[in-house]
Order: sequence, then structure tokens, then C-alpha cells
Amino acid sequence: MKDHSWDGARTDAHRLGTRIAAAPQTVPLHLAAGRILAADLVTAYPMPHCATSAMDGYAVNGPGPWQLLRAQAGNPGAGENLVLAPSEATAVVTGSLVPEGTTAILRVEHSRLEGGLLHGDRQLRLGADIRPAGTEAAKGELLARAGMTLRAGVIATAAVSGHDELLVAATPSVHLVFTGDEVIAVGHPAPGQVRDGFSPVLPQVVAALGGTVGSAVRIGDSLEATVAAIDSASARAANIIVTTGGTGFSDRDFVRAAVREVGGTEVVPSIAMRPGHPSMLSRLPGNRLLVALPGNPLAALMAVATLLDPMLRGATGREPARLRTAICAADFAPLPGRTRLVPARWIPGSAGPDALAPAEHVSPAMLRGLAAADAILVVGPDGASAGAPVSYLRLPW
Repeated sequence: MKDHSWDGARTDAHRLGTRIAAAPQTVPLHLAAGRILAADLVTAYPMPHCATSAMDGYAVNGPGPWQLLRAQAGNPGAGENLVLAPSEATAVVTGSLVPEGTTAILRVEHSRLEGGLLHGDRQLRLGADIRPAGTEAAKGELLARAGMTLRAGVIATAAVSGHDELLVAATPSVHLVFTGDEVIAVGHPAPGQVRDGFSPVLPQVVAALGGTVGSAVRIGDSLEATVAAIDSASARAANIIVTTGGTGFSDRDFVRAAVREVGGTEVVPSIAMRPGHPSMLSRLPGNRLLVALPGNPLAALMAVATLLDPMLRGATGREPARLRTAICAADFAPLPGRTRLVPARWIPGSAGPDALAPAEHVSPAMLRGLAAADAILVVGPDGASAGAPVSYLRLPW
């Protein structure tokens, strides 16, 4: 069995993810938060769609003084179509429709009334404090590209640009299988037991990556239990199954045998990476995918970044996460044939750019280092030198 390269594993995971993508869905704006935009968002009309006042004050026509037609601003939403003749003015508030004939807005703090005439204390430039139609965006202008995760700012912009609903990617469903006789979910572990670090966070991680957990099950270490867990009605209803633990090659590891038992095929049997070498990606009958994470916590989350993130990106119409470049703040000796994924934190630069240094406590069974990390260093088989460029991934969750 030959290990997949780290790059190859990401590529295959993304490719398979595209094969389970479902048709996009239309959702109202109030349900769009956290969804993946499936089509470019463009303005339905100019922003703003009409000329408005940028200040509280007076709309004026020509140089002053002006005959004040109205001392109190009308309701901005009333849609009145007032016309100003030369030397006339009317009160406006921020956001008011600018009357036809307006040449400028006189700010209230720069104005005074004398004998029914409005005066200004300074000369107004043509168009002062008028917000013309289309100042922010023209009709049809691009506001956000497909593939963006919809947050408050984009949703609010969609609303003011004329949209009531948005086309979003279908959300892949995920079935979680937590394995391990020694794993306990609550309380203090006895010698030989370990606390479950997966079930509290994997649903949140899946959601952050663009999926949703539809079901989950906890099982002991046996072939029968593993087969039942990945071939249950809940598992068959999901697009993706994610298992934790049991990915090794000992007589206590059953995920690989269970995949064969249900007619699955290993696509990525293992990855030339550290940590996370025994991670596995398989195809299952029914156009379903299985991502098998190692039992060690840090190794499992590095496998999430390697397999599950690109898979969910593919399934929601996005490109794989882009590798970025930073300055390395430590030396890494060569590790032939292996890509190392190292949780890292930013070190402020005194005379140059910030650099990434390995976090502390980053062995495969530890999570403490990842908790303090800002990114994931991607160190190739040739190693890296302090002060030289190094690749990294943003934390995907």
C-alpha cells in the first residue's frame, strides 16, 4: 500500500466532494447566515437608487439667501416630488430624497434664519453633501463572489441592494461515528481511559466547513459495531460519514475492514503526513464518502484540514483552501517522504514581517498547542529554515 502525498490527498478529497454536490437552494435572507453563496451577488439597482441628502440641513437651489419653503423635513419615505426653483430651499434630513433642482445641501450647523430667509455662513460647492444615485455601486455591479460564506455584512448588503433571497449551496449532511472502548464522554477518566475530545467540537467544525451533522453514534471496538454504524439508516441518509479512531492496521482497528464489508473502496488509504498518517478516505455505495480520522486528537484535526475541509469545499462549489506563505520562525530538519502539519502562532516582527513559529505541545495526542494556534504550518519533506519562506494554511474552523 502506497501513501498518498499530502497534496494528492487534498486534491482527491476535493474532487470527490464535487461529485456529491446537490443542486443549489434559494433561501430568504434571514436564513442565509453561514450558508455558502452559490452565485455571484450583484446589485439589482444602483446604490443608492436615487439621489439623497448626506446630512441634516436644507436642500438649496443656487446661491443664497433662499426662500425657505418648508422649515421641517418631510417624511423621507413619503416619496414627495418637490421641485426647487432658483433661490428656494427646503429642510431635509439624512437620507431624504433630494428635490429636483437642488444644487447643494446646506448643513444645519452652517445655516441661520433671518426674516424668513435662509442664509449660509460659507460658500457651497456644487453638489455638496448630495449622495448621487449609484455612488456606492452601479446596477449589476459585483458585491460578493460565489463561494463566500454569508456573514452579517454581506447579507445586509444584499438586502439594501434589492435582494429578498439568495441562491446558496446545498449543505452536505454528515454522520459522525465515534469509536473506542476506552473513550468516556463525561467525568474523570480512570487509568486506561481517555476523555472524548471529538464529540463536543466536530459538529461545530463540520458547520464551520460548510456541512451539517445530521446524526451521530458512539460505538465500541468491534467489526460488527463498526459495520452497523457506517451502514445504518442514518449513515445511508448522509452524504459523508466521519469516523474517529480505528484507522490503524492492528487487530483492534476495524474501520478499514468495515469499509470493505459494506462494499466500499479506499481512495486514500493513508497519507504521507505527520501527524495523521493513517487517515483514510473511501467511497461507499450510494454515492457516499467516508473520512476516517485517526484517534489521536491533533492528528485527527490535521486530517480534517487535509480531507474533510477540501471535500466540503468541493461539495459546496468552492475551491480548495489556498496555501499562503509566511516567514518561518524556526528550523525544521528534512523528513523524507513526509509533509508535516504544525500548529503555529504569529510572532510579531521587530524589523520585518510577522513570522510563524510552532506552538508548544503539538504531539499527535495533544490538543493544547492547537488551542493556542493561529495557523497550520505546512512543512515539506525538505524541511524549512528560520527566516525563509514557509507555506501555511489558515485554520479552517
